[in-house]
This record gives sequence, structure tokens and C-alpha cells, in this order.
Amino acid sequence: MENTINIYKNAIVQIATVWGTGTGFYLEEYNVIVTNRHVIAGTTELVISGKKLKKTISKVLFTDPVYDLAFLEVPENANFSPVPLGVADIVSEGQQVMAIGHPYGLKFTATQGIVSKSKRLWNGTNYIQIDAAINPGNSGGPLINDKNEIIGVNTFIVSEGNNLGFALPVNLLKESLNDFKSLGRKTSTRCTACKSAISKDDIQDNYCPNCGQKSNEFEFENKPYIPTAAAKKIEEIIESLGYDIRIVRVGQNYWNIEEGSSNIKISYSTKNKYILAWAELCRLPKTNIAQIYEYMLKENYNLEGIAFSVINQDIVLTAMRIYDADLVVETNKQLFQRLFNKADDYDDILIKLGGIPYSEEE
Repeated sequence: MENTINIYKNAIVQIATVWGTGTGFYLEEYNVIVTNRHVIAGTTELVISGKKLKKTISKVLFTDPVYDLAFLEVPENANFSPVPLGVADIVSEGQQVMAIGHPYGLKFTATQGIVSKSKRLWNGTNYIQIDAAINPGNSGGPLINDKNEIIGVNTFIVSEGNNLGFALPVNLLKESLNDFKSLGRKTSTRCTACKSAISKDDIQDNYCPNCGQKSNEFEFENKPYIPTAAAKKIEEIIESLGYDIRIVRVGQNYWNIEEGSSNIKISYSTKNKYILAWAELCRLPKTNIAQIYEYMLKENYNLEGIAFSVINQDIVLTAMRIYDADLVVETNKQLFQRLFNKADDYDDILIKLGGIPYSEEE
């Protein structure tokens, strides 16, 4: 399965909402991105990114609370690679499998294992039980067999267990895909009572038109998120500098800004009450580092509010620590702008001086 990662790398996306992150994968036949419903729950818009896809907004097209599935809109500028769906009936105990995803934000992480049980009943649904390690951030990613076919969607783990992972089998995924397709790809969901797929337009006074049970109207609503205190001020600064806050927000107190070739991270510690902003520019080489250190020391002498530092082998440009009580939008806007602009300049300069660039996966 050594070529599996290369085959799938351009079909897998990372998903980010204000509530958390997860994994998804592209299916050409249905022109959707598949993930778990619990990954996107509470939002109808989210941010996706991939190997050849910069961060962009995607919309939720279909949710399935019965099978914990969601289908997302494929951005117009996406250039994904096609990957094949397998057949659930040929899954057997002992079969080698691979799970690919972004656990804890570590992009394109692959773990191998075997099928421990081809059909494990859990809450009324038969799942594929595997011993391949899956962790938070893996949810929604593909489970792949030794023929490089998708045989399941990695869905959950038993937290108290040791490598007890469960994937929704591909036959149930196909059922949801075909139901969504039969509704003309309209924004839709699955009724938890009668299990029929219903479009948003067909819901009658918040009741399922097929069985009369209370419908899943909340599936089409955003869970409100309103930043407060320091987070609100940080977002005001970021928006005032011309960035789409939906794209750069990767958590309730964490932001990631791409400025040119640099990547700037901002975090707010609600416990310690301070804001950190930094850019990891490149790595130090193993030899001939005198020129790089000399350059950074000279620059630090003239810089205001930001400074170079070296953490392990990483060259980092960091803004001074700001305590939330001292955060002022107009004043700190200039500091953030300086960090963004300088980071974009410095990463190129340091690489020319011999610094080692990060790979695109990082």
C-alpha cells in the first residue's frame, strides 16, 4: 500500500469550522466532498483546503444524522484527483486497510491496520471495526483497502479502548449518495424517523412530508458564534486589514493568515489572558548558519514590536506578547500589519541565505 498516500493526497481535504476540524474526500462520480456530519454540525458554511486547493469556503449540501454523513459543495477552482469506491460485501476480517486524514491537524497522516470485524453492530448500524489508529481530526476520512479502493468512512473511536476504530461501510455511503442524487442534489437531509431523504424545500411546517414526524429543520441552520472580549477585537483587526474572517478563523481563539508565501498564526489564551502572533519562516540548516544569525541579529536591532527567534531548528518571527487588557484595535492593527508584511518578506530572504523551506504539506 506504499502508493496509496500519493494516490489519495489530492483527493483529501482538511475541514475547519469554528467548532473543530476534520477530514473529507472527493468523489468524482457524485461531484461532492464526503465527511462526517459531526465534523460540520452547527454550520452550513465551512473552510476546506487541500494539496492543490487553498483555503476556500464550501457549503453543506446534504446531512445524514442516521449514518453520520455530510456532503459538501466542490469549489469551482478545485482540481481534485478521482479515487474509486470499493464493495462492502468483500470486506473480511484480517484484511489490510489504511486510514488517511488530518489527526490533530497533522496533514495527510496515514495509519495502517487490519479489519478486526467486518460487521460490528453499534446503535443499530453495522460498522467496520479496525485497529488502525484514528484520532480527532481523522473523522470523515476514507478507509482504504489493499486495492486502493474506499471501503468506508472513518467515523468514531472508543476512547477507552486501544485502537478501537469504526468506519461506516461503503454500501451505506452509496445509499446516502444515491438518495442525495435522486433529490436532484438539492439541499437536503435524512429523516431520523422514517429514514427517507427529504429536501429543505419539501419540509412542511417543520415536519417530515413522508412520515409526519418532527423534521430536521435545524440541519439547515448555523449554530451562532459571536466572538467576545479579546477574540472580538482580534477579529476586528484582522478584518480591518482586508482578510475574510471565515477563511482565517480555525477555532474560537485561533487564526491562521496566509500572506504571500508566509503563514502567520494568532492565538488567544483565555487562561493566561494574552495574545501571541508568530510566523514560522523556515528551518536552520545544519551548517553555515553564521550568515543567517548575523542577518537576524542586525534586523532585530531595528525592528519594533516584532523580533526573530529560533525555536529548536525553526526560525520564527514573533510579535510581542499582548495582554488582553492592553489590546487596542487601532494601535495593535499596525503591529499585526507589520508582522504580516515582514513575514512575507523575510521568509524569502532567509531561504536565499540558506534557510530550509517547509514542504507544502507543512
